[in-house]
Amino acid sequence: MTVASPSSRPQPRSLQEASLLEAPQLLLRKVRGLSSNRSLTWLACVPIALMGLGLFNLSARAAELPELNAAFLANNTFLLICAVLVIFMNAGFAMVEAGMCRQKNAVNILAKNLIVFALAVTAYWFIGYKIMYNASWVVPGWFKFGGLFFDPTVTPEMVTDGKLVPSVDFLFQAAFAGTAATIVSGLVAERIKFGEFVIFSLVLVGVLYPISGSWQWNVGEGWLNKLGFIDFAGSTVVHSFGAWAGLIGAILLGPRIGKFVDGKPQAIPGHNLAIATLGCLILWLGWYGFNPGSWLSMAPEVPYIAVTTTLGAAGGGIAATLVSQFTGGKPDLTMTINGILAGLVGVTAGCDGFSMPAAWVVGFIAGVLVVFSVAFIDGLKIDDPVGAFSVHGTCGIWATLAVGLFNQDKGLFTGHGFTQLGIQFVGVIAFAVFAIVTSWIVWSIIGAIFGGIRVTETEEKEGLDIGEHGMEAYPDFASAK
Repeated sequence: MTVASPSSRPQPRSLQEASLLEAPQLLLRKVRGLSSNRSLTWLACVPIALMGLGLFNLSARAAELPELNAAFLANNTFLLICAVLVIFMNAGFAMVEAGMCRQKNAVNILAKNLIVFALAVTAYWFIGYKIMYNASWVVPGWFKFGGLFFDPTVTPEMVTDGKLVPSVDFLFQAAFAGTAATIVSGLVAERIKFGEFVIFSLVLVGVLYPISGSWQWNVGEGWLNKLGFIDFAGSTVVHSFGAWAGLIGAILLGPRIGKFVDGKPQAIPGHNLAIATLGCLILWLGWYGFNPGSWLSMAPEVPYIAVTTTLGAAGGGIAATLVSQFTGGKPDLTMTINGILAGLVGVTAGCDGFSMPAAWVVGFIAGVLVVFSVAFIDGLKIDDPVGAFSVHGTCGIWATLAVGLFNQDKGLFTGHGFTQLGIQFVGVIAFAVFAIVTSWIVWSIIGAIFGGIRVTETEEKEGLDIGEHGMEAYPDFASAK
């Protein structure tokens, strides 16, 4: 019997051609430091073992489906991991918001951030995902409706073509929907009623976000997508939309007691910047699910997107630290935190199409903008406790316009004229107008039904932890009023 040597076997050139035994080495061969076959084999056991545990609930349909190929497993495993990273960002948002606000409101903030994802998943599963992707157009390109829930059926074509199964796609998209509602939480912190915030979050994620999201992310059908608008991972679709919705809530609520004295903004320091810093780092980590995952498959472009994301964050953090040093005399940690987040938002719209130097520059400019935006919002007498609008709204707008300037294939600064920049302006304005009008209506209706959306003056002074939840985050310590 003749045994062929390993070198004599033809090597597969794509995931579709690879067997399950060959795929892990094909996927990891180009990663530095993992050239050893033994290392590759051990690492390959991880996703294969997860698949073996029934990751996609395919066992009941095994007889009806073809053999699972490498592309199918790689793409679905990749997006599942990215979805988990984006979900983990909820911890980061909670820690940043809680750390930058006062001790007496910590329980309320943590409760809002925890429940909002549960609400988001439920509302998006019940109706939102269907509106955004699978329903029929009532007004072509603008508004969809028809039916509830989504069909989780895995078809043979999905397996053969290496496509995403509906369940993992839903999970990833639901994580994004939850992010939009979480941004609202930061803008209305320390004075909103818990129940009214819950109701608004349900409407936002279940109806408002899916309608506007379908304009861009329902590929080939949404009117903005047809126009050529570019928002790769959601600087406008997710971040600016949530920021505008929260800004309207903040305006209707009015400022916190003591925020403005004789018309001048007063600093209200957060109670735990260590937690806020950890939250920032968690968000930075989660962004590797947010941006690379938006490619929706395991492809050569993914690590490049991860690098541009990193460079944007780095540029934003450096810029905000420098600007706070120059304007305040000393570097401000809260501005460094918001600068990093601003840089991440800044590259999100175009991280797949920016050069690496451009990604850093875009992030750096976002870091500059966030510092001046915080001061500008204060000057308008709008109370934004954690700078959420400046990070997600101002820098979300900048990110979207930056695509029209720096995109390597369509940007003004790369020699492709003003056309794309004009389209980006249209998208920014469309999302802003829709979010402002619809949020104002929803906030107003909720306030009319429930007698306002703000807690009483006594509850605000005592702290929402006691007034809204009957407990304290730090019962062994005196509350800082």
